[in-house]
Amino acid sequence: MAYQVPPLAKLIDQFERLPGIGHKSAQRLAYHVLAMPKEQAEDFAKTITDAHDKIHYCKVCCNLTDQELCPVCRNSARDHTIICVVEDPRDVFALERTQEFHAAYHVLHGVISPLGGVGPEQLRIKELLARVNQSEVKEVIMATNPTVEGEATAMYLSRLLKPLGVKVTRLAYGIPVGGDLEYADEVTLSRAIEGRSEM
Repeated sequence: MAYQVPPLAKLIDQFERLPGIGHKSAQRLAYHVLAMPKEQAEDFAKTITDAHDKIHYCKVCCNLTDQELCPVCRNSARDHTIICVVEDPRDVFALERTQEFHAAYHVLHGVISPLGGVGPEQLRIKELLARVNQSEVKEVIMATNPTVEGEATAMYLSRLLKPLGVKVTRLAYGIPVGGDLEYADEVTLSRAIEGRSEM
């Protein structure tokens, strides 16, 4: 019979459910948590439950927030006539790190994926259409990932938005900085050529 301590095994199982965490990493995390002083472990657990209780979707853009509106939607200095549509709240953080985008966002919380059982009704598309209809939005930037599902979602949204008289654009994709042409695939190269800009 294998040696097993049930509470430890359960803790390892919980860590293993996290994305990107394999069995060995889950074991390491579980043993680390057990080695913490009790007060620190309780603070860790409370932080998780507090985040779960206090964080919800912004009522405007569907990003994560602990208030009624997220910091972007509350900021009157941002250009709210331009909306950048992203798949996930992590994409907002990635774009914000550039410090180049000063408009608004809309988080879909996924992409259309028939094989994954995700249809348009599971995404925050109704909220996006309501925003465009109720405000003076001039442009919607599609910033979904360049995957089959991301492209399909962008095309679907584009067809819904164009009749509303709003300009719909797509992020340019191409060769990453520091990348070599010989290693780029054909789609990436064609996108780089299409998205070229004047110097």
